[in-house]
Amino acid sequence: MRSTHLMPIAMLAFAAACSDTTTSPTSVDRPTFLVTAGNYAGTLNTSNTPGGGHLQSGSINCVVGSDLSITFSSGAYQINGIGHTNATATLVSSYSATVDCTNKGGNLVEVKSTAQSAPVSSGPIPSSKNGSLVVQPISTSGPSTATLLAAATCPNGNWTKTLAGGTVTLESFTYTLTFAGFSFPAVSISAS
Repeated sequence: MRSTHLMPIAMLAFAAACSDTTTSPTSVDRPTFLVTAGNYAGTLNTSNTPGGGHLQSGSINCVVGSDLSITFSSGAYQINGIGHTNATATLVSSYSATVDCTNKGGNLVEVKSTAQSAPVSSGPIPSSKNGSLVVQPISTSGPSTATLLAAATCPNGNWTKTLAGGTVTLESFTYTLTFAGFSFPAVSISAS
C-alpha cells in the first residue's frame, strides 16, 4: 500500500534542489559575511602595555567609509604610563571582486579576484619623555580595478577580463598597535 501523503514533501524537496538559488559550476563562491561601512570600536588591552599603560585621551576605533576606505581612529589617541617604550601600528585589509572572463566565442566564466592591500604601518611611534604615546590615524583604500583584474586567473590568456558590476567588496581588515618587546598587540580591531 503506497502513501500519497509523502508526495507533496518529495515534490518540495525536488523543487528546492532544482531552484535557481543553487550555483552553477562556473559561479563564484560569494562570502556570506562582508565588512560594511561603519564604525568599529576597540579597547586597550592593558596586559599588553608596559607599566601602567592606560588610555589618556581620544578614542580607539576604525571607520570604514562608504567607498570601503579604512581609517583607524578619527583623530589621535594617547596612551600614558608606558615609560619609554615605542610602538608600531599596522593596518591590513583584504578586498575582492568578481571578474568576468569572456572568450572570443562569447562564453563567460566568473572568477573571484582577491587582492590584499599593502599593509599600512605607522613605523615606530616614539614615546615621549613623560611616558606617553600619541598614535596618529593611519588609513588605506581599496585596490584599483587594474589590480583586481591582474589578480584574476582566466582559463587562458586569450580571454578578456572585466570587473563584474564594478563592485568591490571589503572582505576583512585588522588593525593592531604593538609595543616594542611585546608579542601580542595592546590594541587589535578585526572585522571579517
